[in-house]
Amino acid sequence: MSGTQEPSSGNVLQAVSNAMVRLHKEQLGRGPTNARTYFAGPDTLVCTLEDSLLPAERMMVEMGEEHRVRESRLFLQVASQDQFIETVEKLLSRKVRAFSSAVDPPAGVVFEVFSFEPEDTHGDGATPT
Repeated sequence: MSGTQEPSSGNVLQAVSNAMVRLHKEQLGRGPTNARTYFAGPDTLVCTLEDSLLPAERMMVEMGEEHRVRESRLFLQVASQDQFIETVEKLLSRKVRAFSSAVDPPAGVVFEVFSFEPEDTHGDGATPT
Protein backbone atom coordinates (compact mmCIF):
# COMPACT_ATOMS: atom_id res chain seq x y z
CA MET A 1 0.00 0.00 0.00
CA SER A 2 1.39 3.41 -0.95
CA GLY A 3 1.62 6.36 1.44
CA THR A 4 -0.66 8.52 -0.68
CA GLN A 5 -4.35 8.01 -1.10
CA GLU A 6 -6.77 9.47 -3.60
CA PRO A 7 -9.26 11.79 -1.89
CA SER A 8 -12.80 10.42 -1.88
CA SER A 9 -15.33 11.97 -4.21
CA GLY A 10 -17.20 13.46 -1.25
CA ASN A 11 -14.04 15.11 0.08
CA VAL A 12 -13.26 16.62 -3.32
CA LEU A 13 -16.81 17.93 -3.73
CA GLN A 14 -16.66 19.45 -0.24
CA ALA A 15 -13.31 21.03 -1.13
CA VAL A 16 -14.89 22.58 -4.24
CA SER A 17 -17.80 23.94 -2.17
CA ASN A 18 -15.37 25.43 0.35
CA ALA A 19 -13.26 26.94 -2.44
CA MET A 20 -16.32 28.52 -4.10
CA VAL A 21 -17.36 30.10 -0.78
CA ARG A 22 -13.81 31.41 -0.30
CA LEU A 23 -13.63 32.83 -3.83
CA HIS A 24 -16.99 34.55 -3.47
CA LYS A 25 -15.85 36.08 -0.20
CA GLU A 26 -12.56 37.23 -1.73
CA GLN A 27 -14.13 38.61 -4.92
CA LEU A 28 -17.32 40.10 -3.46
CA GLY A 29 -16.51 40.72 0.18
CA ARG A 30 -19.15 38.28 1.40
CA GLY A 31 -19.51 34.54 0.97
CA PRO A 32 -22.66 32.45 0.76
CA THR A 33 -23.89 30.74 3.92
CA ASN A 34 -24.43 27.34 2.30
CA ALA A 35 -22.77 25.57 -0.62
CA ARG A 36 -23.26 22.16 -2.20
CA THR A 37 -21.42 20.66 -5.14
CA TYR A 38 -22.46 17.67 -7.24
CA PHE A 39 -21.56 16.05 -10.53
CA ALA A 40 -24.34 16.23 -13.11
CA GLY A 41 -23.03 13.41 -15.25
CA PRO A 42 -19.39 12.51 -15.84
CA ASP A 43 -18.23 15.87 -17.21
CA THR A 44 -20.38 18.54 -15.54
CA LEU A 45 -19.99 19.95 -12.04
CA VAL A 46 -22.61 22.21 -10.43
CA CYS A 47 -22.04 24.20 -7.26
CA THR A 48 -25.13 25.73 -5.65
CA LEU A 49 -24.41 28.69 -3.36
CA GLU A 50 -27.25 29.90 -1.14
CA ASP A 51 -27.73 33.24 0.61
CA SER A 52 -25.24 34.68 -1.85
CA LEU A 53 -26.47 38.20 -2.45
CA LEU A 54 -24.82 41.27 -1.04
CA PRO A 55 -27.01 43.59 1.05
CA ALA A 56 -27.18 46.13 -1.80
CA GLU A 57 -28.21 43.35 -4.22
CA ARG A 58 -31.01 42.26 -1.87
CA MET A 59 -32.22 45.87 -1.81
CA MET A 60 -32.15 45.94 -5.61
CA VAL A 61 -34.34 42.81 -5.67
CA GLU A 62 -36.79 44.48 -3.27
CA MET A 63 -36.88 47.46 -5.65
CA GLY A 64 -37.77 45.14 -8.56
CA GLU A 65 -34.34 45.53 -10.18
CA GLU A 66 -33.48 41.81 -10.44
CA HIS A 67 -32.17 42.31 -13.96
CA ARG A 68 -29.51 44.69 -12.63
CA VAL A 69 -28.34 42.04 -10.15
CA ARG A 70 -28.09 39.50 -12.98
CA GLU A 71 -26.25 42.01 -15.16
CA SER A 72 -23.72 42.99 -12.49
CA ARG A 73 -23.10 39.34 -11.54
CA LEU A 74 -22.40 38.55 -15.21
CA PHE A 75 -19.68 41.21 -15.27
CA LEU A 76 -18.23 39.88 -12.01
CA GLN A 77 -18.18 36.35 -13.43
CA VAL A 78 -16.24 37.44 -16.48
CA ALA A 79 -13.78 39.42 -14.37
CA SER A 80 -13.04 36.52 -12.02
CA GLN A 81 -13.63 33.42 -14.12
CA ASP A 82 -9.93 32.53 -14.35
CA GLN A 83 -9.69 32.15 -10.56
CA PHE A 84 -12.77 29.91 -10.47
CA ILE A 85 -11.56 27.73 -13.35
CA GLU A 86 -8.00 27.39 -12.03
CA THR A 87 -9.27 26.44 -8.58
CA VAL A 88 -11.58 23.70 -9.86
CA GLU A 89 -8.98 22.35 -12.30
CA LYS A 90 -6.48 22.04 -9.47
CA LEU A 91 -8.91 20.37 -7.07
CA LEU A 92 -10.26 17.87 -9.62
CA SER A 93 -7.17 17.44 -11.81
CA ARG A 94 -9.36 17.93 -14.88
CA LYS A 95 -9.39 20.52 -17.65
CA VAL A 96 -12.39 22.86 -17.64
CA ARG A 97 -13.84 23.19 -21.14
CA ALA A 98 -16.52 25.74 -20.25
CA PHE A 99 -17.64 27.72 -17.20
CA SER A 100 -20.80 29.65 -16.49
CA SER A 101 -22.31 31.37 -13.50
CA ALA A 102 -25.97 32.12 -13.00
CA VAL A 103 -27.92 33.89 -10.28
CA ASP A 104 -31.54 33.69 -9.20
CA PRO A 105 -31.85 37.04 -7.41
CA PRO A 106 -35.20 36.51 -5.65
CA ALA A 107 -33.94 33.20 -4.22
CA GLY A 108 -30.46 34.58 -3.47
CA VAL A 109 -28.91 31.53 -5.11
CA VAL A 110 -25.86 31.43 -7.37
CA PHE A 111 -24.94 28.46 -9.56
CA GLU A 112 -21.37 27.86 -10.70
CA VAL A 113 -21.31 25.33 -13.54
CA PHE A 114 -18.18 23.71 -14.93
CA SER A 115 -18.01 21.51 -18.01
CA PHE A 116 -14.87 19.37 -18.27
CA GLU A 117 -13.02 17.90 -21.19
CA PRO A 118 -14.15 14.27 -21.44
CA GLU A 119 -11.88 11.83 -19.63
CA ASP A 120 -9.95 9.23 -21.60
CA THR A 121 -11.83 6.16 -20.38
CA HIS A 122 -10.37 3.86 -23.04
CA GLY A 123 -6.73 4.46 -22.15
CA ASP A 124 -5.87 5.01 -25.81
CA GLY A 125 -6.03 8.81 -25.96
CA ALA A 126 -9.47 8.69 -27.58
CA THR A 127 -12.31 10.57 -25.97
CA PRO A 128 -15.50 8.68 -25.20
CA THR A 129 -18.43 8.98 -27.59
